[in-house]
Amino acid sequence: MDKHLSFVKPSTRRFFKESQKLGRYRFIDWLHGYVYGRWAYFYIGIGTGEHPLVKRFKPAARAIFRLFRLLTGTGKKGDSATGVSFADTYHGKVVPLENARKLVTLDKPIELPDLEKVIPYKRARDLILHNPDHIVALECPCRSVREHPCLPLDVCLIIGEPFASFMLEHHGPHKARAISQHEALQTLEEENRRGHVAHAFFKDAMLDRFYAICNCCSCCCGAMQAQRNGTPMLASSGFVCRLDEQQCVRCGDCVTKCQFSAIDMNRQQRIDEQACMGCGVCVNVCPHEALSLVRDPARGEPLEIHRLMEEYGDRAMAEHNAQ
Repeated sequence: MDKHLSFVKPSTRRFFKESQKLGRYRFIDWLHGYVYGRWAYFYIGIGTGEHPLVKRFKPAARAIFRLFRLLTGTGKKGDSATGVSFADTYHGKVVPLENARKLVTLDKPIELPDLEKVIPYKRARDLILHNPDHIVALECPCRSVREHPCLPLDVCLIIGEPFASFMLEHHGPHKARAISQHEALQTLEEENRRGHVAHAFFKDAMLDRFYAICNCCSCCCGAMQAQRNGTPMLASSGFVCRLDEQQCVRCGDCVTKCQFSAIDMNRQQRIDEQACMGCGVCVNVCPHEALSLVRDPARGEPLEIHRLMEEYGDRAMAEHNAQ
């Protein structure tokens, strides 16, 4: 590729080189990743049905998108041979604010492959970060394609290489800008105060791994929309919210901020634990400390990066000593 396509952007070449290291990664997967990253707004607009072309030529647009999913093995019903569904190929892990902070302040590369207990999907469950301090604020494609989007737009945090450089080279300076880890922290905290949920996103076409944290609202986010429509694209944080009825004064602040409609203050003080994804937004907004997050083993393990790094290091050391 370097010899014959020297005009290709450096980040694209790096993306291609890293894809070649994955034995399971086909050229069509790389092409899918390139299309997804290069034309993110068109891709998401088509997928969510919000692109003007979809609205104008709905049957044709749906047929094209179905064909694309068929070619890339990302159809809604999945691949019957492997049992891999669409949700297995593209999904988000709900991340409470404190855990999200730790993800955007890493000071060294990490490789945490196959996090099955944390990321309960058949594909795209590796957390591998090269140059974790390389962060790009990207205008959220889900918000950007909406007629009346939530603001601000630049709340998608693309983290690590080759993804950060790819988005910067292909979408900057109008839709993407390089930011510091401190600025990423500010984005997370400001979005949390607005009631928006941090999701760590994983995608098969993005080298089968984590590539971004987006701050999602239920009115714009395509993944949350898919979740509501029966495609389980979001994994719980591993926590669930609990209510202290004695502390609660029914002010309703938590109800207006909950993106999963899991809190009811009308007839009684109640949290629907099946609907709750453990994001912690309500906990942070409650002025009376009536809400708290508690671990729920039935919801999987949290994405606690430092704990996972320690566990993986201990496991690797034990395997090395056993050899």
